[in-house]
Amino acid sequence: MRSDTHKVLHPIASRPLLLHLLDRVDALGADKRVVVVGKGREQVEQAIAGRATEIAVQAEQKGTGHAVQQAASTFTGYDGPILILYGDTPFVETETLGRMLDRLDAQDGPGVVVLASRQADPANYGRIILASDDRIARMVECRDATAQERAIDLCNSGMMAVRSGDLFRWLDQVSNDNAAHEYYLPDIVNIAAAEGREAVVIIGDPYEAAGVNSRAELAHLELEWQRRRREQILDEGATLIDPESVWFAFDTKLGRDVTVEPHVVFGPGVRVADRATIHAFSHIEGATIGAGASIGPFARIRPGTELAENTKVGNFVELKKAQVAAGAKVNHLSYIGDTKIGAKANIGAGTITCNYDGFGKYPTVIGEGAFIGSNSALVAPVTIGAGAIVGAGSVITQDVAAESLAVERSEQRGIAGWAKRFRARMDGKKAG
Repeated sequence: MRSDTHKVLHPIASRPLLLHLLDRVDALGADKRVVVVGKGREQVEQAIAGRATEIAVQAEQKGTGHAVQQAASTFTGYDGPILILYGDTPFVETETLGRMLDRLDAQDGPGVVVLASRQADPANYGRIILASDDRIARMVECRDATAQERAIDLCNSGMMAVRSGDLFRWLDQVSNDNAAHEYYLPDIVNIAAAEGREAVVIIGDPYEAAGVNSRAELAHLELEWQRRRREQILDEGATLIDPESVWFAFDTKLGRDVTVEPHVVFGPGVRVADRATIHAFSHIEGATIGAGASIGPFARIRPGTELAENTKVGNFVELKKAQVAAGAKVNHLSYIGDTKIGAKANIGAGTITCNYDGFGKYPTVIGEGAFIGSNSALVAPVTIGAGAIVGAGSVITQDVAAESLAVERSEQRGIAGWAKRFRARMDGKKAG
């Protein structure tokens, strides 16, 4: 990856690869989750802190079989099924994991269940040679495969389901007599066969087996995730005018009849209610958008913002930790931060809430039905009462009473003939 960030912590849809995978494991309802860490373990451990996981350490990277062996002590006394998954292969479906476990429990009692896929470009995947039906005759790593074996398109994802007692007994017999001098996990298939225990395949979508080993693969997998999410959003009843230009986070939720115009980006934590419209070139993160609201174009909605129904946020407006009540409008060229805006209030173009003094953040409260004139600065902490009007160009530093007018600006003066005399004087200087 050529990165200081651990590979499994690179994000897709604003979520690290490993956390995507753990979400799927959580949905399956696993009794125990063990994450094997090695180089860069501090980053991984920090990322999963607070989750119900145990840590096993692979101090030396000696292959996938060796990695799994490091978790053996955490399964002492347990002989149930174990799923072996990979932190850089995040999108195996929970339903597929369930199928693997069901196949392991089938009456014919296979020793190993391997998740396979048919890849259009097998590249460096290990290959699976079938004996009959779903029975595996042999598995081989790409670098150890013959040209004939590399022509096979049935690829090993590396993901397996094995019973604990079998798994660690077979791993003890794995050798590193191969091109990489590593202990390969797939070798347990051949060891199981020597005991008369068959290995079988479950075939999944190639997307589920797609791993990340480079920036290019990360980008391509992001594109595929976004493509699938867009299709799901459309199926759920939202309209995307130009689907390929809209980017979603892992947890974006859109209601029915929401319209999203081109070039909109959703960061984490966004909920958009029914009939809202997100206009072009808007960026929304950590916000709740109410029913019938209108956002943008060119709006930035930052975390902590809550917009009620039928609110309007217009072009070149930035909101941060703002609560905007029903029917209120912030239409043009404004920054509103740490602010509560009452129902049907109107915020004029160029209004700024001055919420930061270099040391702390302070709140602004704008009452129901208040009108803030254009190019006003509201210096927090300050409260504008319900129904109050702030004259355009004012700098408000004190609370404004309800239903009152607040104006703060110098008195305008007119000096007759001054402009004509000024131009004449300047023309004279230019001529001289």
